Amino acid sequence: MKDQTKDLSPEQSLALISGMIHQAQGNVSYNTKYILLWGWCITLANFAMYGLMKFTDYNYPYVVWLLTIPATVITIIMAARESKEVSTQTHFDKITVWLWISLFFIIASVIAFGYKLNFQINPLILLFTAFPTFITGIILRFKPLMIGGICFWAFSILCFLVDMQTQPLIGGLATVAGYLIPGYMLKNLKA
Repeated sequence: MKDQTKDLSPEQSLALISGMIHQAQGNVSYNTKYILLWGWCITLANFAMYGLMKFTDYNYPYVVWLLTIPATVITIIMAARESKEVSTQTHFDKITVWLWISLFFIIASVIAFGYKLNFQINPLILLFTAFPTFITGIILRFKPLMIGGICFWAFSILCFLVDMQTQPLIGGLATVAGYLIPGYMLKNLKA
């Protein structure tokens, strides 16, 4: 590898650097879409659930989480389209994808066995979400996303300390701080 880089002309070196920069910009664009999609989906579901629990007598406030089904379908479609368009995928890209897929399975497990936790799952989901958010911030070298991961962790602790009716409000605030604010900062950085 070292010998290959020594044989590059100045034009080839510039093209290599430009390609790496372009790839990094693509990664930012790729991550921004998903962060904002899921940020809005989870924020709306949390705040809607809080509103239904706090201000109505509706017996099934968790129904708002059905919003995640279309978000999942949209995510799968976007990822399938992008995988056809992207010719190269870095090792960090693969790590990031599998990190978030792992979170999906962790959350699905927590939801499936939520009855064993007396349905006190919001603090756990926030806690588990802190990790991939923070690591994605490290991979992208984007401190606001790392801070977003820390916010998820802090809000998860707060969520453990409040009643079940207030947990969706804390979850919504955590998602604004952890996904939406860093997501829009990342989008504006790209623009």
